[in-house]
Amino acid sequence: MRQLSGSSNGFGGDLRFGEATGLEGADKICRTIAEMGLPGSGQKVWRAFLSASTGGADGGTVHAIDRIGEGPWYDRNGRLVASNKAGLLSARPKGDAQIVNDLPNERGEPNHQGVDNHDTLTGSNKQGQYAGSKSYTCNDWTSAVGSTGKPYIGHSWPRSASNPTNGGNWISDHQAPGCAAGVNLSQNGPGGGSSVGGGGGYGGLYCFAINP
Repeated sequence: MRQLSGSSNGFGGDLRFGEATGLEGADKICRTIAEMGLPGSGQKVWRAFLSASTGGADGGTVHAIDRIGEGPWYDRNGRLVASNKAGLLSARPKGDAQIVNDLPNERGEPNHQGVDNHDTLTGSNKQGQYAGSKSYTCNDWTSAVGSTGKPYIGHSWPRSASNPTNGGNWISDHQAPGCAAGVNLSQNGPGGGSSVGGGGGYGGLYCFAINP
């Protein structure tokens, strides 16, 4: 994310990435990162797991869970993340035991590698649906102004390794401090002011390919 944004602070809540809307830009980010991680995979149809107040087929609300196909979904190494939406909507996806409590990055590597990077932008409630206010989506992912809102985030790995139900919902656990660009990867370190990374992260997002 930081590499693509050209800033050590990342994109913040503005994910347009040269596109007209935040969702289109986020999908482009997913596609670009996929291609960087595995040449040729950018040809797949990629969708960011993000909700927004507008952008649906009828111009209305977009729910993240409706953007990603019907499953099954696998990680870079072919391990099952979830077979279907019912399994995906659990607090931790019902997939391969090796990864469900540490959803891997685009290279198939564990995210939890000695830094606090678990906060992941979704703008969604626990059902993967729009959380109900633009302030929860950084104005539909078009604003990196800290005071724009406090976006909802999920946890790519649980707050407590011994108790995955403690701060472990991968879709929606709490709100980030704000929409500004900012990174905070220190375990139990200071917050990042009003940034998307203030609670432990870098403004990361989940990406799903809707075709094999």
